[in-house]
Amino acid sequence: MSLLVIALLTVTALLAGTVDAIAGGGGLITLPALLMAGLPPHVALGTNKGQSVYGSCAALIAFWRAGRVDRRQAVFAFPLGFVGSLAGAQLVLLIDKNALRPIVIAMLFGAALLLIVRKPERSEDDRASRRWIAALLALVIGCYDGFFGPGTGTFLIVGFVALCGRSLVHATADAKVVNFASNLAAVATFARHGTIMFEIAMPMALGQVAGGLIGARLAIKGGAKLIRIMVIVVSGALVAKLAWDLL
Repeated sequence: MSLLVIALLTVTALLAGTVDAIAGGGGLITLPALLMAGLPPHVALGTNKGQSVYGSCAALIAFWRAGRVDRRQAVFAFPLGFVGSLAGAQLVLLIDKNALRPIVIAMLFGAALLLIVRKPERSEDDRASRRWIAALLALVIGCYDGFFGPGTGTFLIVGFVALCGRSLVHATADAKVVNFASNLAAVATFARHGTIMFEIAMPMALGQVAGGLIGARLAIKGGAKLIRIMVIVVSGALVAKLAWDLL
């Protein structure tokens, strides 16, 4: 692969990392780019995870340093997201992923509608009592990410807002904990099968890190309004892509 193509992929990763840090959906940008660059589908999937994990890590660090992550929740959300993703990767062999597409389309549409209605943030005591819901979300959505993937960040954000009472900014930060864990699990799986082209993934990782930091800062400064708009836009793009694939 030429240096020009790798440079373009790196710029693409920067854009994807920025979008992903705010609302998820970065794979909508990088995966098609990798396929257009000529990578076989299974290698494109592995390489995509191999570079995107750095973006989710950078965004998590930025949110963590800004004090937006629920650290008590992160203690159990991270391992549950990791284990869930590993379990989901194994489910790929047992269940037809195409059967999920109509369900995911409906869920993404519902998630976007939920964000139109502003949810009140619950008290700290109430949130603490609902951490078991956060644990369940981390496990189930982590499993979904390992198995299928589209909309993972969106589902986490909406789940933490609607079910755990987090604000949109804090929910976005908490989502990165689970997302980073599930990405790590996916990287371990793909690396074991030799489907990550690290000579492409590592330059793209530089773009992901920069994008993750930029996106996290934009989310923190822009607050709920920016995140709500971005999640709705990303949800719409995901619905369109999944509907196209289904047809």
